Order: sequence, then C-alpha cells, then structure tokens
Amino acid sequence: MTRVKLIPDAAQAPALEATLRTVNEAANWVSGVAFAHGVPREYELRRHTYAELKARGLGAQAAQHTIKKVRDAYTTLQANIRAGNLGTPGSKRRRKVGSTPIAFRVEAAQPYDDRCLSWQYDAQTVSIWTVAGRVKNVGFACSADALTTLRQYRKGESDLIQRDGVFYLVAVCEVGEAEPYEPDAFIGVDLGIATIATTSTGYRAAGRGLNRHRKRQLALRAKLQAKATKSAKRRLKNRRRKEARHAANVNHVISKRIVTEAERTSAGIAPEELGGIRQRVRLRRPQRVTLHCWAFAQLGRFLAYKARRAGVPLVFVDPAYSSQECAQCQHIAKNNRLDQARFICRSCGVVAHADRNASHVLAHRGQSVWNAGRASRAPATP
Repeated sequence: MTRVKLIPDAAQAPALEATLRTVNEAANWVSGVAFAHGVPREYELRRHTYAELKARGLGAQAAQHTIKKVRDAYTTLQANIRAGNLGTPGSKRRRKVGSTPIAFRVEAAQPYDDRCLSWQYDAQTVSIWTVAGRVKNVGFACSADALTTLRQYRKGESDLIQRDGVFYLVAVCEVGEAEPYEPDAFIGVDLGIATIATTSTGYRAAGRGLNRHRKRQLALRAKLQAKATKSAKRRLKNRRRKEARHAANVNHVISKRIVTEAERTSAGIAPEELGGIRQRVRLRRPQRVTLHCWAFAQLGRFLAYKARRAGVPLVFVDPAYSSQECAQCQHIAKNNRLDQARFICRSCGVVAHADRNASHVLAHRGQSVWNAGRASRAPATP
C-alpha cells in the first residue's frame, strides 16, 4: 500500500467530502438490507440494492464498489466470529455485534478502480469520480520514493479516505518479492517494553525514548481533557494519532536495520510470536496501558514485509520459556532470570544480559524451525 495526500482546491474539496458522505450513507442502507435478508451473496444483494443506489446518484462503478464493500465487511465480521475474536458464544460483545447491522463512518474509505480514478504521475494529479461529476486535476503530494513505487507497481483499486479533514488516496501496489536465499544462520529478535528489540548480533533498540514520549502524550491528553475548553478540545483533535505515527516511525527504523543486517550477513530472522499476549497476560491496572500501547504486532508486520521484499528468510518462533532458558546449555529454570536485565544459569553458570540471552535462544529455535520445514536435499532411496 502507498498513501498519498490529496491537495484539492476550494471547489474540489466539497465534492470529495460530499462523495464520501453519500457513499457511506448508501453503504449503511445496503448494510441494513443485507442484515434484513440474512446477508445474501453479493449477486443477490446487488439485485436488491443496485437500482436504489443508482437513484441516489451513485455511478455504476461506485454502486458496485459500495455493495462489494458491505459484503466484504460482513465476510470479515463472520470470520472474526468464527475465530473467536469477538468473544465466546453467548457473550455480551458477540450478541451485540450479531444483533445489529454493520455501520460505516461518514469518512470511511471508499474503493475506486481505474474506471473511476486515473493517475497523472508527471503532473502529480488525479482525475476522480464524485457525486458532482468527474473532478480533474486534483493535486497530490508524496515522497519521491512513493511516487516511484506508484509508477512501477500500482495495480488494482485505490481507497479514498478522510482523516481529520484531510483527504488521502491509498493505492494498492504489487511489489515483487525477492527469491529467499538459504540462510547461513538466524538472527533471534527478542521483543520487549524496556528494550523494544534485542538481536543476537548485539543490536539493542532501547525503548526509553518511546516510553517517555508515550508518557508525555498521556499526561498532555489528561491535562487537555480535564481542561475541557473549546481550545483544549481543538488541541486534542489536532494531536490525534501523533503518538501512533511516532511509534510507527520507530518500528520502521528498527525493522529496516534488522532486515539490512540479516541481508548483509546472509542470515534469516527469527522474531518471537506474541499473538494473543493481551488475552493471556494478567496485569495490574497501571501496567495495562503500557502493554496495550506496545506495538509489537506492527513491528512484526514491518519485519515480515521488509524481509519478503529483500528475500530474507523469516520464521516466527514460540517464545515460551525463552527468558528462562540458557542459550549455552538449554537448561530452563525460573530462577535463571534474576531480574529484568540479569541472567545467570543455575546449571552451567553462564552470566549474560537477559534479553541478549533470550535472543540467542530464539535464534537457535529459528534455525530448528527452518531445518524442520525446508525440503530434504538427500538423494532418493533406490
């Protein structure tokens, strides 16, 4: 995905805003129809709603995309219910999501294809369908790298979204993946809060700066919310997503450095799989904010896609007891880990930094997973 910022003039901006409002109001109506008919298949849903959408002023492609958007939303909802992501059967949350139609926000994304959206890369403008007709020469801004990616790899749909009064286009780009090589070794990546990432090669990404930034943002939000004046609310609105953007930038820097190191040394990457940790771990109330702000899943996604683009082998490994296992003798004991930073093996006596030891354990596990999963090169038995 590549996101660009649209720069509409005074006449173009109202047309884009009206378009998003109209298509999402129509999507809410289609969602109600789908819910009333038991969420039929897309073709049948189109038969119930297409004529009305055309009467509401939507073009043919916009109507088709609106219907597909609603049907895809219900497909995702049903998948989450089956996976148990919305609670157990009979739970309050699951009953709530299953008893009401899906609702779309006024500024929710609307997909466009090449029939209703065209790009002019040299002029950095787009021509886009709106409810007020085709709007041409809408400027967009992006980095030089993003523009190159759009030129070479853009393919398929693009989503028009509005965030805090600013319009964006998120374009699908199909970037080819490099052929993965056979790794000489694996770099273990231990994730944490005090230290965001520790690798078995010695790289440590300290979390002190990010944690201080989060605490400052939390204190500022609390102060502005307590003040509750119009200017304070305006400041809160302007600062929305600032912390998330900062954390994403930190994760991009960390993941890029790890992938670059692995590519330079012909190694693979073995980060720990921490999916579902929020449901498994029980913490005191003051610690919950820190855990729920921890963007470990995002760092894992960044590592995965950067590794695929560079052809670096990557395997997620089970982190169970990695903080208690000795990387030298594989002895596991709870009292091996003295505190957050110190590790002393009770069997062989090795002394190491706890995160560094855990990263070596993850590297060994990554090599084992890779060896177990790769195809055998032994000659066939005659």
